[in-house]
Amino acid sequence: MEFHDQGIIISLRKYGEYDAVIDVLTADHGRHAGLVKGGMGRRQRGTLQPGNEVTLKWRGRLESQLGSYSVELHNARAAAFLDYPSKLGVLNSVCAILSVSLAEREEHRTLYDGLIILLDNLEHMDHKPENWGALLVHWEIGLLSELGFGLDLSCCAATGLTDDLTYVSPKSGRAVSREAGLPYHDKMLTLPPFLLGRTDVTAEHVREGLRLSEFFLERHVLFPHNKKIPQARRMLMDFM
Repeated sequence: MEFHDQGIIISLRKYGEYDAVIDVLTADHGRHAGLVKGGMGRRQRGTLQPGNEVTLKWRGRLESQLGSYSVELHNARAAAFLDYPSKLGVLNSVCAILSVSLAEREEHRTLYDGLIILLDNLEHMDHKPENWGALLVHWEIGLLSELGFGLDLSCCAATGLTDDLTYVSPKSGRAVSREAGLPYHDKMLTLPPFLLGRTDVTAEHVREGLRLSEFFLERHVLFPHNKKIPQARRMLMDFM
């Protein structure tokens, strides 16, 4: 059996002395792993870095096998971000999150397209956290939605009003207005204004957004499978 596809490498690990196993978010076959012969050698290792866009051919005797990949580099994203530590941190974070959150071989074309858009925008913006942070939080909220755990930020869960939305309920994942949430302030998550369409983003807003998406990723996506938020994701706070 074989297929041809486009993909973004999300992890790389050594297999034997010279070979490598790569995990790839593909356009049409979901998160799909495969063996690359000689993948840890000098000629191929640069191609197989997490974040790089590649053209793939997968072959296996059976569909359930690990199978093997032949890989051609399409876009060296990892190299493009080397001079920008915060952007490289975002790239490492999204790859790590995808590695632990997606079921293998389950198609997510919307998620793949969204990741391409994220990386395209990241490449062309400056490295200020007010820019890449808001973009990343939007992407993580989209990941939650794609996996069936979308947040409802359209109106207050308690009153139905759409004004002065300030909190998110950790139980329901719904927005809560300032007045309704004030008595439970210490138990609520803060809703950053940029998730409601505001354009005035601060570093503190980004921190609030990262805490918000991390909370729900950990609770709904990772904890049920005995997994934790990757270290690469937690390290993003160092760039604030």
